[in-house]
Amino acid sequence: MSTGPTDESGNPSESPGAAIARMRRKAGITGQQLGQMTKMSQAKISRIETGQTSVSPEDVARLARALGASPEVTNRLINHAERVHNRMTDWRQTTGSVGGIQSEVARIEANTREFRVFQPGVMIGLVQTSEYARAILSSIDVVYGPRHREGRVTSVAEAVSARVARQEILVEPGRQFNFMLGEAALSSRVAKPIHMLGQIERLRQVAGQANVSLKFIPADATLPLPLIHGFELLDDTCVVIDAFNTAMMSRGPDDVASYRQVFDMLDDAATDDVEPLLEKYLRQYRDLAA
Repeated sequence: MSTGPTDESGNPSESPGAAIARMRRKAGITGQQLGQMTKMSQAKISRIETGQTSVSPEDVARLARALGASPEVTNRLINHAERVHNRMTDWRQTTGSVGGIQSEVARIEANTREFRVFQPGVMIGLVQTSEYARAILSSIDVVYGPRHREGRVTSVAEAVSARVARQEILVEPGRQFNFMLGEAALSSRVAKPIHMLGQIERLRQVAGQANVSLKFIPADATLPLPLIHGFELLDDTCVVIDAFNTAMMSRGPDDVASYRQVFDMLDDAATDDVEPLLEKYLRQYRDLAA
């Protein structure tokens, strides 16, 4: 096989993954061989080439050099990867459903050691009961556009199953979870009162874990920032932002740093004395359920 220069052709706007695939084929190298040369798995090479995953500038450089790309082309691909790496990625384009988004989030969370999660008005996904998750995801799935009813039901069922499965990570050793909620997550009646009772008990259970910090921002707290939307910081290397009909992700250092600053500012307005709030809403939902 040849690893000489393989980059004389190609569109300057070509994506890094497509360029790697083109250069690899021209060099007569298989994905498995390229993986061995760069100490990457064949599956990762395939995802990079097909655009199923964003590629880091470091991986682009390693792949391009292994394929004998010129310094000029290598730098162009690195710059392209950096631009992609520093922008929000809309997961709706690749997943197509709430179930697909849940699976994609789980894949990224699997490699995370420290979690910082904020939600202003809804329970954090990692602590939702199946009944609460079903109520939330059933309503949100409507926003994904016209589908057959059967398709929506299947999608929601898959999403609920995937969301509950994600919660197994809570008991895995070596992980730390910092959860912060607005009081509206307790007061918003997005699920039936009987299901809210179960959800609050679930919060109590999770808050008792040694690796979990649970805080609430009281409704009467003085806020340093408006509580606009929820987000999840993963190891301070990735931020996942919630929207009604999709989720967005960025690994850009500026984005991650900005959201870490937001989390820390909101944390100053939060309280870890959560039992009075939980008890207050337990009484309310008991009355409603009765």
